[in-house]
Amino acid sequence: MVAVASPFARDQRIRLRDGRSLGYAEYGDPAGKAVFFFHGIPGSRLSWHTDPSLATSLGIRLIAPERPGYGLSDFQPGRTLLDWPDDVLALADALGLARFAVVGVSGGGPYAAACAFKIPHRLTAAAIVSGGAPLNAPAAVAGMSRLRRINIALVLKVPWLVHQVARWEAWQTARAVRRNAGRFLDRRAARAPASDRAILARADIRALFIENYAEAYRAGLRGHAWDIVVFMRPWGFRLEDIAVPVHLWHGGKDQTTPLSMGQYMASAIPRCRAHFLPEEGHLLRFNHWGEILSALVSEPG
Repeated sequence: MVAVASPFARDQRIRLRDGRSLGYAEYGDPAGKAVFFFHGIPGSRLSWHTDPSLATSLGIRLIAPERPGYGLSDFQPGRTLLDWPDDVLALADALGLARFAVVGVSGGGPYAAACAFKIPHRLTAAAIVSGGAPLNAPAAVAGMSRLRRINIALVLKVPWLVHQVARWEAWQTARAVRRNAGRFLDRRAARAPASDRAILARADIRALFIENYAEAYRAGLRGHAWDIVVFMRPWGFRLEDIAVPVHLWHGGKDQTTPLSMGQYMASAIPRCRAHFLPEEGHLLRFNHWGEILSALVSEPG
């Protein structure tokens, strides 16, 4: 078994005002610049990377909170995308952080965008890496197959279908992971572009994903299923109203969140600094993590 990144504070929790527990881990330099990392779908506080020395060498204190229903975080019924910044502020206040950056990967991208919209006064910068875009924006889903676009349109028009689809997707993924996580990763790699296949062939990355999946489903499937519901619904704010600088990274061969999503986000967010990498896939962060962090901490504030 290959060891994955060791946080200096791994199994941490705070109690929120509504009584929920919020789980998080910390990596890197305890005295460094604060950057909040938002995991994908499904995910946990353990999913950020395998090499903590990158954050340490850049003088970054990386804080990885878990969304409700994942890992150590209690489920929050009925939550919306714009509820998340309140949890982030509660954690930042508990840690004594007045200003910080945020980075969201894949399904964590919308949560970084929500923070950039709702709490710009507390952010120095934001980054969206391989992030999903609003499904009700035609330009965002233009890169998907016609059948998938039709299915999305149908689900969005019939609200109860959103919950059915979310529960089904979460159940399918959890069942496959619990049966054989290694085989699940092999099947994922078989459908992936060359850059992602190379990343998933690394023993440290496989160990990271396997541990992350186990932690994501620690308390069951509700966190995963509701994350899908939140993503599929209208987000509740306009990307055009985001005021803070946003660094966007997207792979040209991303098959999970197609390039059209990154292009739409880059065109809609006013102060977006887009980095499109033609040969990269969905897992580009593992090849460019140092660049992503460096871009975030280079912003003043």
